[in-house]
Parts: sequence; C-alpha cells; structure tokens
Amino acid sequence: GGTACVVTGQPFDTAKVKMQTFPDMYKGIVDCFVKTYKQVGFRGFYKGTTPALVANIAENSVLFMCYGFCQQIVRKIVGVDRKTKLSDLQNAAAGSFASAFATLVLCPTELVKCRLQTMHEMQLSGKIMQGHNTVWSVVKGVLQKDGPLGFYRGLSSTLLREVPGYFFFFGGYELSRTFFASGRSKDELGPIPLLLSGGFGGSCLWIAVYPVDCVKSRIQVLSMAGKQTGFMGTFANIVKNEGVFALYSGLKPTMIRAFLANGALFLAYEYSRKLMMNQIDSY
Repeated sequence: GGTACVVTGQPFDTAKVKMQTFPDMYKGIVDCFVKTYKQVGFRGFYKGTTPALVANIAENSVLFMCYGFCQQIVRKIVGVDRKTKLSDLQNAAAGSFASAFATLVLCPTELVKCRLQTMHEMQLSGKIMQGHNTVWSVVKGVLQKDGPLGFYRGLSSTLLREVPGYFFFFGGYELSRTFFASGRSKDELGPIPLLLSGGFGGSCLWIAVYPVDCVKSRIQVLSMAGKQTGFMGTFANIVKNEGVFALYSGLKPTMIRAFLANGALFLAYEYSRKLMMNQIDSY
C-alpha cells in the first residue's frame, strides 16, 4: 500500500513541499512543475523517493497494524464483542489512535525526504552550500549537526497533523465505503469504489490539517540552515510576515496527490490483505 502511494503521488508531493517552503519562488502548480523540469529535469520530481518509500512503507505498516489493535481497544471501551463491526465514527477514532504510533517511524524519514525535495531551492537561496543532495549526505549532516534527535525535528507538528488528520482519513474512507456498499458487506466492494473511497479519505485528511503540514515542512527544511522556532513560533511568523494564505501554499498539488495516491494506497492494501488472508486460509 505504501509503495503504491509513493509511486502514484511523489511528483505532486515534491511540488507540495517546494511550494510550502518557498512560496515566493512559484506562481502555482504549473509554474512549479515547469521550473523543476527546466532546472533539474524529470528526476527532480522524484527527489526523496527512497526516504519517501521507506517512510510510507514504515508508516503504513505500523499504521494498519496498530489500526487493528486500536479497533480492539475501541471495542473494549464501548463494551462490545471483539467480532462486532464498529461504526464509521469508531473506526475513525481507532485510526486516530493508531496514527500516534506511526508518527514515530514517519518523522525521521519524512525529514530526510523534505530536505532532499527542496535541496535545489535551499542552494538557490544561499541557505546551504552545494553538494548535500544524496540521502546519505542529508543523514550524515543531521547526525553531525544535531545528533540522532535531530531526525525528530518537527515531531510535535507531525503529531498535530497525524492524530486529527487520520480521524478524518479513516472516517472519510469508512463513510465512503458504507455509501458504496449500501447495505451489502464492505468486503464485496470492487476496485473503483475502493479507489474513490481511498481518494475521498485522503482528501478529507489534507483539507483538515494542511496548515499544520505547511508549518511542519518549514521547520524540517529550514532547520538545515539553522535553529528554527517551534510550531507556534513558526506558525505565528508565517501568518505575520506572509499572511494566512501562505499556510495553504501547494494545496492544489496536494489535493491531486491525495486523491490519486490514497486511492492507490487503499486499493493495494485491501487486495494484498485479501490475498494474504486467502493464503492463510488455504493452510
């Protein structure tokens, strides 16, 4: 699921991070794509793909594993049998709990990904020197400058994004599946309803938490050039100097990516899960 998400959405994610961190450099999504292609070529859209793959595979593995555990916790809290189907709202709460665990593996890899995606802009603006454009050079730079804890820059803003965001993510997904199932079992849904449900869930997540993600990207990227203020300081600084709309820089590529990538994520997740369950049942 994580792999499908990255392969589908990485170019749009790259545009999102560039536009969030350097909104003055780009007039919009088309301008960002054209300039990136002219300056770095097609490979520029896939900068940070390796840490993005690691991040998404790790995050979604932990997320969906913990989602199952958290569903059982929700069942205990509401006092129902472990085989009872949860409501869409209860599933959303379970997904929100699960995201807190996923954040711990996501934050370090996302920091490396965001820095690689904006390396060209950081060099253009004179904030860093040339040459730090590989995964290893970024990892080594973080370790030398801040030590292992440096990988957790932006942890509080990542948590602020993930916990409420995944409530809307799983809530939107389950609500949409309920709509398409219309009385049937959700497990009987075909690929198109699953794609649309995943896309709807992803769209709900990003609409709800986009300003938080913008602050997170700024903290993780600009901390390369020096110590950054915390979440509230960065948030206040953006609003004061650039206006509220700066918090929504890069929203368009994010929404395109959210629908495509999360549709692919849930489609791959549901079908790979069914395949594995069938393999287990055959034994």
